[in-house]
Amino acid sequence: MRAVALGGGHGLHATLTALRRVTRKVTAVVTVADDGGSSGRLRRELGLLPPGDLRQAFAAFAAEDGGTLWAEVFQHRFGGDGALAGHAVGNLLLAGLFEVLGDPVAALDEACRLIGVSGRVLPMSPEPLEIEAEVSGLDSEDPDALRRIRGQVAVASTPGQVHRISLHPVGRLPRPPKGCPEAIEAVLGADVVFLGPGSWFTSVLPHVLVPDLYDALVRTTATKVVVLNLVPQPGETAGFSPERHLDVLFEHAPGLRVDAVIADRDSVPDPASLRRAARRLGGRAHLGAVADPVVEGRHDPDALARCMREALGLGGEHRG
Repeated sequence: MRAVALGGGHGLHATLTALRRVTRKVTAVVTVADDGGSSGRLRRELGLLPPGDLRQAFAAFAAEDGGTLWAEVFQHRFGGDGALAGHAVGNLLLAGLFEVLGDPVAALDEACRLIGVSGRVLPMSPEPLEIEAEVSGLDSEDPDALRRIRGQVAVASTPGQVHRISLHPVGRLPRPPKGCPEAIEAVLGADVVFLGPGSWFTSVLPHVLVPDLYDALVRTTATKVVVLNLVPQPGETAGFSPERHLDVLFEHAPGLRVDAVIADRDSVPDPASLRRAARRLGGRAHLGAVADPVVEGRHDPDALARCMREALGLGGEHRG
């Protein structure tokens, strides 16, 4: 079964870790709008794709392929207060490959060969992108007034309420972002496509704002599955119900239909409302105990994999 997982950061890491328990043929399609931390520094200084979310995907693949050392090394950050402070080893390695090979897809494929993983990691776009959001609650005199803020970090940490986002290339005249051709091909050739979990406005929704990637998501014959977050995120989705996440997805991608929505049953206060929201997108809600019982706010890979199997009709012990 050929699977494609779209997202970024820790959310995509969770999906990949669980998905590799279901199938070995997995392609990660990763957001490239990060402008903070080590990724932001490399992006600004070198003009490269921000490598952080791509690194997270490699770490997930490496851990599942038995390369725990590579996973640890990729995630290791230098300490101290010098020029390398805060940089992750994997970010520097990927940045070096980007510069030497001059082609981000070739560089990412070479990284897969280097660390010996069987999955494929692709950027959603071959160029760095910038997120712009319409946010209310930033004006004390008029709380309903909408203001525009730019940048992944600014959107993720805003104290206001995000209403809508847009996406465009960095430092260019406004134009639609380009999709990565290999990512589009992967989506069109997939048997199943997963979207989420993750930072909803900065890791999940950006994928449907790349026109040719969105078109591929609409046209693909793959089974489409949305995995919801365990809890709302401060800033981005504070106060959002699980069904509100789906409504926002529909607002940004009105032509998208999904087959299944996976959520943690203890994170859904109103299952009936979630099921109705899933039906509006064309799918069915699958509620299971998918949260890690020890680490708060993290999906349990084995439990999530079982729920994935059930959503795909592959059997499993969990009930919706």
